[in-house]
Amino acid sequence: MSVPGRNSPTSVARHPAERAGRPPSALARLRDSDLWYSFTRSPITVISALIVLLFFLGALFAPWIAPYNPFDPASLNLMDGFTPPMGEAFSGNSYLLGTDDQGRDVLSAILYGARISLFVGFCAVLFAMVLGISLGLLAGYKGGWIDSLIMRIADVQLSFPAILVALLIFGVARATLPRSFQEDMVIYVLIVAIGLSDWVQYARTVRGTTMVEKNKEYVQAARVIGVHPMLIMLRHVLPNVMGPVLVIATIGLALAIIAEATLSFLGVGVPPTTPSLGTLIRIGNDYLFSGEWWITLFPGLALILLALSVNLLGDWLRDALNPKLR
Repeated sequence: MSVPGRNSPTSVARHPAERAGRPPSALARLRDSDLWYSFTRSPITVISALIVLLFFLGALFAPWIAPYNPFDPASLNLMDGFTPPMGEAFSGNSYLLGTDDQGRDVLSAILYGARISLFVGFCAVLFAMVLGISLGLLAGYKGGWIDSLIMRIADVQLSFPAILVALLIFGVARATLPRSFQEDMVIYVLIVAIGLSDWVQYARTVRGTTMVEKNKEYVQAARVIGVHPMLIMLRHVLPNVMGPVLVIATIGLALAIIAEATLSFLGVGVPPTTPSLGTLIRIGNDYLFSGEWWITLFPGLALILLALSVNLLGDWLRDALNPKLR
């Protein structure tokens, strides 16, 4: 009588759920994956993930955890302006990171400002992903003059710095919008400007991968049985090109946050009434040389910490998804 091997159907199941006759949960599969193993063995990655999680939770629950509402004029006291960190304010209130020129709590302003920065960054990356993946799939699968046209547009855009492209798009959009809608639409215009300046890297990556995938047997078999080209691109090709795209999106999130902060610092981003991290840095920069260093230092440190943590997560994800490094 032969003894069943390890890979035989009668061998012992790997998970307790399999021994009970049911498939393992998604959480159990995640904990047994190479991705989770690589994540837990990298202390820098774990610390970066915790920092990013803290920023997300702080931004999401800012109305509940912020000590003060920095955008409520009724709660502001101009006499509390320029209070240093842990210093005694005129009103008797305590401010952990001090106040700005209008008496707004810097810690609360950072929590609220992170909401704007993260929202703009996420939406800009999502917009750039959708546009870049769509054009990359179309260029790589169709080829011909469509491929040449899209890639030449991408080459022209790559010859200019992304921040200059974003400034141009933002300026044109602000000029064409009615003046009564500019304040309400400025955040969405900022998202479109940053997204249009970052779609090229997604399109070029997806195009190269699509040109490889479209010549494989499973795509040719789908063509033979008469599947529509759009369905082939969405159902068969797209899932196989998402690995590199996720890596680019993770790193692109940090770049989008920095781009938003740069535009806001230059005075063409979000209005001062709803400041982001970049706006807070610009406000504090006016008083940097007069001794009120904390107004720009703490928002700047928050921006650096957030961007660096997201970049480190992107570097880890790139290495973890690279089969040559396993």
